[in-house]
Parts: sequence; structure tokens; C-alpha cells
Amino acid sequence: MVDPQGQANTWVKNLESHNGLRVMKLTDSNFLRTLENCIHIGHPCLIEDVGEVLDPALEPVLQRCTFKQGGRLLIRLGDADVDYDPSFKLYITTKLANPHYLPEVCIKVTIINFTVTMQGLEDQLLVEVVRQERPELEEQRDRLITSITADKKQLQELEDKILKLLRECEGNILDDEQLLATLNTSQHTSAAIQNRVKEAEETERDINTARESYRPAATRGSILYFTIADLAGINPMYQFSLAYFIRMFSHCIEASGKSGDLATRLKLLSDFTTSFVFRNVSRGLFEEHKLLFSFLMCTSILRHLSCDDISEVEWSCLVRGAAATAAVSGPDSSQQQQTAKPGQLQWLPDAAWMGLQALEQCVGVLKGIIDSLVQDHKAWQAWYNEAEPQNKSLPHYWQDRIGNHFAKLLLIKQLREEQLVFAVQQYVASKLGKEFTEPEPWALDDVFQETNSKTPVIFILSTGADPTAMLERFGERKGWLMGQRLHVVSLGQGQGLLAETMIKQAAGAGDWVCLQNCHLAASWMRRLEEKVEELADEHSGNSQVHPDFRLWLTSMPSPVFPVLVLQNGFKLTNEAPRGVKSNIGRTYNDTGNNVLDSCLSKPSEWKRLLFTLSFFHAVVQKRRKFGPLGWNIRYEFNTSDLECSRSTLHMFLSEQEHIPWDALQYVIGEVNYGGRVTDELDRRCLMSILRQYIAPRVVQNDCAMLTASGVYHIPQDGSVDLYREYIKDLPSTDSPEVFGMHSNANIAFQLQETRRLLDAVLSIQPRLSGSSSNSSSASGASNTDTLVAAFCAETLQQLPPDLELSEATAGLFDRMPDGKLNSLSVVLRQEVDRFKKLAGVIRSSVAQLQAAIKGLIVMSAELEAAYNAVLLNQVPDIWSRVAYPSLKPLASWIKDYHARIAMMRSWLTQGPPACFWLSGFFFPQGFMTGVLQMHARKYSIPIDSLSFGFEVTNYEVAADVTGAPADGILVDGLWIDGARWGRSAKCLEESAPGVMCAPLPVIHFKPLQNYEPQVTEYQCPLYKTSARAGVLSTTGQSTNFVLCVSLPVKPGTSTDHWVLQGVALLCMLHD
Repeated sequence: MVDPQGQANTWVKNLESHNGLRVMKLTDSNFLRTLENCIHIGHPCLIEDVGEVLDPALEPVLQRCTFKQGGRLLIRLGDADVDYDPSFKLYITTKLANPHYLPEVCIKVTIINFTVTMQGLEDQLLVEVVRQERPELEEQRDRLITSITADKKQLQELEDKILKLLRECEGNILDDEQLLATLNTSQHTSAAIQNRVKEAEETERDINTARESYRPAATRGSILYFTIADLAGINPMYQFSLAYFIRMFSHCIEASGKSGDLATRLKLLSDFTTSFVFRNVSRGLFEEHKLLFSFLMCTSILRHLSCDDISEVEWSCLVRGAAATAAVSGPDSSQQQQTAKPGQLQWLPDAAWMGLQALEQCVGVLKGIIDSLVQDHKAWQAWYNEAEPQNKSLPHYWQDRIGNHFAKLLLIKQLREEQLVFAVQQYVASKLGKEFTEPEPWALDDVFQETNSKTPVIFILSTGADPTAMLERFGERKGWLMGQRLHVVSLGQGQGLLAETMIKQAAGAGDWVCLQNCHLAASWMRRLEEKVEELADEHSGNSQVHPDFRLWLTSMPSPVFPVLVLQNGFKLTNEAPRGVKSNIGRTYNDTGNNVLDSCLSKPSEWKRLLFTLSFFHAVVQKRRKFGPLGWNIRYEFNTSDLECSRSTLHMFLSEQEHIPWDALQYVIGEVNYGGRVTDELDRRCLMSILRQYIAPRVVQNDCAMLTASGVYHIPQDGSVDLYREYIKDLPSTDSPEVFGMHSNANIAFQLQETRRLLDAVLSIQPRLSGSSSNSSSASGASNTDTLVAAFCAETLQQLPPDLELSEATAGLFDRMPDGKLNSLSVVLRQEVDRFKKLAGVIRSSVAQLQAAIKGLIVMSAELEAAYNAVLLNQVPDIWSRVAYPSLKPLASWIKDYHARIAMMRSWLTQGPPACFWLSGFFFPQGFMTGVLQMHARKYSIPIDSLSFGFEVTNYEVAADVTGAPADGILVDGLWIDGARWGRSAKCLEESAPGVMCAPLPVIHFKPLQNYEPQVTEYQCPLYKTSARAGVLSTTGQSTNFVLCVSLPVKPGTSTDHWVLQGVALLCMLHD
């Protein structure tokens, strides 16, 4: 029985409790002995929590391999023959929500899915509501059901008795007086029973009609539960059991406001339930997921048939993208043509224009948006340029038309995606209330009142967070002092036995036990689950638990943490300080005057450098929030790095007469912090940051500025209280200038937050779409099979022919006079082979997917993953494994694939182009090597002495190029991330406001011998994708980094300025 919510377990225990049911698990030490006894005696047996692989010892039982010997019915179990009682029953349950059992297992058992459905849960919750709101109604219904069942049973018994007498009657039936008397009695009894059953059924219909008036409250509860259940797909620690939810729901019925008017009462109950569930669940969620949860709650309610405020197509446009939705579900989408962007809309990005056209096709309320955009382009441009467009009215009649509609979110996502998170907050606040966007922080005093001795409290940790000190302070207030009545055990190797002893002793004495870092004791987690079960089991011999006992657990998010403990425990999140202000504040809260006064030889220098070192530590940590713009790889710098660097700083200042700046920067940057850094370009960034804070100007100038605006500066020398007061006055929100970044970095951060939100929603879409499968979409698409089948057919139809070397133009692969092949022709041959392999995988997988949808072949795990990826507008993993690196969604990826094939076919059939589209290559590093090799052969120069020099030309695009250069190559299609190219000054310049990526003109890659770039030029890294991070491949090259391009910088700026801004070149964007 598939039983993720534990309902089958409860049903079996209630059903077989009077028959001597034995409950066990495959991990029990006496598992086989218990099973043997059940088979021998004929008692039913329940095996709980099995996985996808069953114990081989069960094989003879599942196959019923019984045999007779000496008149006895036996079965061989293990190495012994056991008497087999035919009344023996075996029940097996699994908590896996979607187990994949092999066919040989499925044919031996009967699989029943006990997973609760939305309608089924709705009926269960309706019983709870009516039982508390109208108990007499529910009691009457229960009596009627019992009465009807008893009457029907009596009728069946009468019929059976008559049939038995007829079968046993001998001779003439009319002479059998007993039979005639029975028939006569049965006739009167049957008529009376039928009348009672009819009356009871009519009464039951009346009762059900009265009960149905309470269904809206049950519907709301069912929606909320399935929203909560989906959270486990986002983080393995977000587990909530159905029993826990029903307890919360019952409490809401009792605690919510009362009213004599039924409609008012139901509204009060629904609103209170929604608010109560949100508060209780959100305290166990990380900050980044609280808005996600409230948004899922809001949209799940509005998408349900009872509200139907958001259609499936609108929802799909938000999470999968308008273009992908239009491609598979738009009316006659295959015939829809994209129109060119008018001249007056040049301010609008091309991707936004295409997306708006797709939105107009799919979403009825947005019909006419394109015409409005063209006709009222000035009003729309003014709205588009607003700093916070979500807070401004839409142009003209559109505000009245969709001002508070879900469609406004679609518009903001398409036009100003970075503002979507703020728009989502606004939308949730307007639909549910402001409390759902600004949850109150939890306090341990409030949470403690809800806890009990049999349910553990679980702290879910983030990096750098430790709730032990908070728990210690709380314990002191309550009278549970550390080491006396509060016992802390840090789990690790060999600590399991100590933890068990502590729990046993504390449970009897009423003490508290805190088990730290449960995620580090994976092997002991099974035992922890058993101990928690023992605490909760009222029938257990160890159930005499003192009411004051509490079990506190701390763990990082981990899949090894027991699901049962998570589902029934009180979960609380504990996170590290957010922001530079909080980070420095925590450092100085842990610093006393004894530390500030510890350097007698250079007291002023020590205090200033200690502050800048703390500031540096906060900056390198919080720079991670900008994603690849901050660091290529997300490093976990922690307090130990700061403490080690502080000791280093103290040593150098105390022992050296003059401050050795170079040595100080090297030890702190390259060793203490740099020891964690694995990417050379990240190391360059780290040293650039450090040079801003560990420098002579810090000690030479009073109140030296740490940012250009002067908001952050070094405070006057003084006591630790002075520093703490200064830190309190710092801004709570970090501006990009704190990190030396452009104001556009905030846009990058907001875009990252938006995509994280949408990716999280997207990751649980199969569950969400299934919960509202009855709702009809505007396109009339019947189901997901239809959508995927349509995509497959369109993909195969539009797939270009394979590249073939036979198409090559004359002379392209001819050998040169020295007998060698042209280096670039070799590169082309390798690229053609790679594209042919990718095309073959695409063609075969799509064909197999079509066949699997039709039921002609088995839907394998790989095909199922591809099926789900298509629904989510993601590139299937089966394609990605043989494809080039790309972050584009599926619809854009396919367009990009067609463009790459077209570029390669043009080169193959027409010869080398005058300007190469570098983004179109599988392996651009190989292409660069081929160019150097050509130059080396041409001039007989050792290739290892060659490197590229770079010159940005006046050509904007490849079409402007009139001819190929004599040496080197011209490259097109590169983008500057974090800056722009000044056409007049011919150097890097600051980005235009709101423009994250700007196109770079055609650039000339010139092979030069023994070339050393100028020190004043910025070595700008070139990456294939905006993820930037890569791994070392088998070729010895990074899977993402290509090379550094030397570019002149704006006069008056240093190369460190551009390093801090995270400026890089990209071969492709991710949209």
C-alpha cells in the first residue's frame, strides 16, 4: 500500500487490531522470527515503511510457495519449514509518494494507492467541520449510516436463509410449513426494512445537503494541505504529516471567530485557518521561501475551481514562459507569426516584444495589448522606465482592466522581470493581506507554549547559524541551566550511545536534551527515529515521559534526516545575520575592549585595520547574493577565516616596526581567505577587494571612506561601545556601492531572486498541475500528453537536416601544399561531428517520446524526465549531456540550435565567413587554438609563443564586415555583462541604467608573438554562459571559461574598479 500520509497504517491497525495484528519493520532485529510466528498462528502481519527493494526473505511468502508434507501445509522461510495457516494475512506499506517497483514485484502483490486526493481530503475535513459545528447533524448521519447498513445486512441474511431452506427442501415446497412461515415472515420484514431504508436514505440526503453548506471551509483546508505538501519538493526538511495538519485544522475550527450567519462564520473560519497555517508553517521555512509559500497559498486558492480567478494558461505563462505556453497551447499556434518590432518601440527589448505577442495570443484579458503598446508608446515607455513600475498605474484603461488581476504579474514579468518579486508581494497582500508578506519573527517563548514532552523541536540551520546560545539563554530564564538540566550532545562518530543515554535519563527526570548537528550522524538517524517513536507511543513500555522533558534537535537541510521526525516535530529555522550591518554588528558584539586594547605598539592602526578587516569579511560574505556577478563559485567564508586573519594582523603589527602591507595582503588574501578559493578569477577579485581595505590610506587618513559616497567610513578611535553605536547607525539595506558594484547589480540580484522564485514553483509543477486538472485552459488543450505530443511533432517537423561533409564547398577540406589540413577545416569537421551526434540524440529521443506517449514502448525513467522537462520549458537532460553549455529555456534553446546549424551549414557550403559567430561553437577554445595554429604555420612561428591581442572594430555586427583580415579572425556575437563599450572613447564604460548586458562590436582577435597586454588594460574574462563557473574538462580546458580579452578602460579608473564590478564577456545570454 502506497501510504505517504499514514492513512493505510491506521486503517489496517483498526481493521485487524482484534485479530492479533503484529506490526514490524524490515530493520527490526527479530523481523523473521515475528513473521514466522504470524504465519504459524495465522495472525495478520503489517510491515511498515518499506523502500523500493523488498527483503529477499519475503519471496516465498509473496509467491505463496506452500507445499504439503505429511498432511501439513508448510512454507519454507529462510532455512526452516514453517506451518502455514491459511488465515494468515500480510500487509506492506511504504511512505514513498511515488515508488517505482520492478514488474517482478508488482505481479506478486496487490498494489493499492492510499495517497490522499484533494477531493478525498476535502470529505475528511468536512467531517471534522460538521462534527464541531453541527455535532447533532454528524451524529444523526452516523446513526443513519449504521442503521442503513444493519437493515441491508438483515435483508441479505433473510435472502440467504430462504435460499438455504429452498435448497434443503425435499418434496413439494407447499408442504414445508417452516419454509412457508419463513417466507411469510420475510415478506413482512422485508417490506418494513425497505420502507425504513428508503426513509433513512431520504433523511441522509437532507443531512448531506445541510452538511454541504460547510464544504467551502473543507475546500480551503484541502487546498492548504496540498500547498504545504508541495514544499517538500523545495527542501527535504519541509515535511508536514497529514495528522499534524488535521490537528491544526481542528484547532482552527475551535479558535476561529463565531457567527450566527453561516456565510460569515465560514469566511471567518477560512481566513483564520489560512492565517494560522501560514504562521505555523512559515516559522519552519527559510526567509527566501516564505514569500514563495504565501504566493503558492494565494495562487492555489485562486486557481481552484471554487474560485477560478487564475486560468491554467495564465499560470503556465508565468512559470513556463509565454512563448513556451503559446507554442504548445495557443490557438493555431503553428500558424501564428511574430511581427517585427515597430521603430517607435526601440526602447523595448526584443525578448519582451516577442513575449508580449505570445501573451496576447494566450491570455484573453490581454487582447489588444500590442496595439495599445504601439499607439500609446510614450505612456508605456514612461511606465517602463519607472523605478518601481508595480506601484504605478498602467497606461490608460489597462489599469482598470487588469489593475489587480493576475495578468498584471504577467506583464511585469515580461517587461520588468527584476521587479516581479515586489509585484508578487503586492499581489499576495492585495488578495490575502499584508501579514502574508511580512511574517512576524518567531520567539522561543511563544513557540515553547505549543511544545510538549513527546514531540521534538527541530532547528533547521543555515551556514553560520547556531541556536545553542539562544537555547542556553532561554533555559536560564526557565530554570534549565546548561550542564545541570540542559544537556547538549554534538553528534558525530561514537556519540549515538551517549545521546540515547541522555534522552532516557532526561525523559524520566524532566530535563532538556539538545542534539546538535544531526546531519553529521547519518548512520544514527534510524535510531533517532525509533527513540522519537518510543516517546510518542503511549502504549510503549518507555512511555512514562516527564511532562517537562523536551528534546531539541539541530540540523542543516539534509535528505538523511528522518521524515517521520520532521513530519511531526515543531520546526524552526535559524539563519545567520543578513546584510553587512548585521555581519559587522555580530563581530563587534563578540569583541570586547580587551581585544581593542591588545596591540600596545600600534593601537590606532590596530583598531582601524581591525574594523576594515571586519568590513572586508562582511563584504566577501554578502557579495554572494549577487550570484555570478559577485563570485563565480559560492564560497562559504566563515568566522574562523576572520579570527585567523585577525591573529595574523595582530602578529604583524606587534612584531614589525613598519606595517608590511604586501605580506599582510598576501597572507590574508592568498592564504587565509584564498585557501577556500578555487577559481583564479575569483582569487583576483578577492585580492582587489582586500586592497581597498588593507592599504596605507586606512591608517593615514582619519575616518577614511570605505565607499565613494562616504556613508561607510572608519569611525574615530575609541572603545568598543563607540564602534557598536556607529554600526547601529549604518543602513540596514546594502547598496551595491558597498561592494564596489554598479547600481545595476541590484537588478542582477532582483533578477536572481525572481528566477529563484519561479524555478522553485516550476520544480513542483507536476503536483500543482495535477491538483487542478479539471480546470479548462483557454487553448482547449486536453492534457499534458497532448501538449508534449504537439511539441514533439513540431520539433521533428522543423528539425534541420543533419550536417554532412559531402555538402562541403570545393577545396574546403583539401590539404595544403605541405600536406597538412587547414586548421580551421579540422575544427569545422569536429564541430560537424558534435552537431550530428546532438541531432541524432534529439531525433531519436523525440521519436521515442512520441511512441511512449502512444503506449507503443515503455516510458523509461529517461523518457519520463524528458517528458517533464518539456512541460517545464526546460532542456531535457538527455540532450544536455551531449549538447553545448546553455542556460536558455527550451523554446529559446531550440531557436539557438537552429541558428548554430545555419552558421555551420553556411561555413560548410560557402567557405569560411569573414566574421565568425563565436557563440555558435561547441568548443570555442578549440577554434581559438586552430586560429593560432594557422598563424604559426603561415609564419613558421612556434605556437607556444603566440597569444591573442585584441582590437574592437567599428563594425557593429557581422553584416557590416566587408572582408576577412589578413591575420587573425573577426568575432561577432559577444556581450558585455556589467559594463558597455564606449563607441566614441573606444573603451569600457559604466553600464547604462537598467541595462545589464550590452553588445560588443565586432572584435579582431590578432595572433601576436610574445605579446604582453598593457597593465592599464582590463583582462576581461570570456565565458560561454552567464553561470561563469565551470569545471576542468578532459581536454584540460574549462567547460565555461574561454580566455581573457584585454580591453582598454575608461580614463580615471583602475582595473580593480572593473574587477569589483564583475565585468565579463559572454558568448550568449540566458533568455
